[in-house]
Amino acid sequence: MTYGNDPYNQGGYPPQQPPQQPGGQGGYPPPQGGYPPPPQGGQYGPGQYGGAYGQPSGGYGGPELAHWGLRVGAYLIDALIVGIPSGILYAIGGSMTANSLEMDPTTNQVTTTGGSGIGMIIYLLGFVVAIGLGLWLKYQEGTTGQTVGKKVLGIKTVKEETGEYIGFGMAFVRYLCHIIDGLPCYIGFLWPLWDAKRQTFADKIVGTVVVRA
Repeated sequence: MTYGNDPYNQGGYPPQQPPQQPGGQGGYPPPQGGYPPPPQGGQYGPGQYGGAYGQPSGGYGGPELAHWGLRVGAYLIDALIVGIPSGILYAIGGSMTANSLEMDPTTNQVTTTGGSGIGMIIYLLGFVVAIGLGLWLKYQEGTTGQTVGKKVLGIKTVKEETGEYIGFGMAFVRYLCHIIDGLPCYIGFLWPLWDAKRQTFADKIVGTVVVRA
């Protein structure tokens, strides 16, 4: 008895059936655990956030970009942190300096009393406090992505390409670049209102974006 005209079965033996494997009809068992693990690093897609910021729907895999109102609110909070203590010192020092000025009725010349020196010291102390607080805020932004104002409103500054923190040095450079934002009628500060990546000119220069934390 033969089984068909199989040229490879000349001995008349019945054809061999493939061995049955558990979990499938003649196939291989499914992989243990369902789906394969992600690639090395635990993330799918390029970079920490899976793609560049501000791309159209379907290509953007990072956190949501912060809108202009949040950025303005964070700036105002930071300005109060710097401005209130330094402003108090400015007012005290200026008042003491002004009160130390007297008019000599005989010579009609302005003379100063001993309080003028103390007033000037307090006034200069206000300047030092303003500089120190400003640098501290830039340090916080560079190392944690957030100033006090950004932390309160839940946003942070990161590198556009990698999502990493920018460091104190780059945060200070970004602060200086805000001068460019203010030169053409402050248009750079308004640029995030219509920019696809919601960046100021300073952000574009140093390659940063502000995102929701």
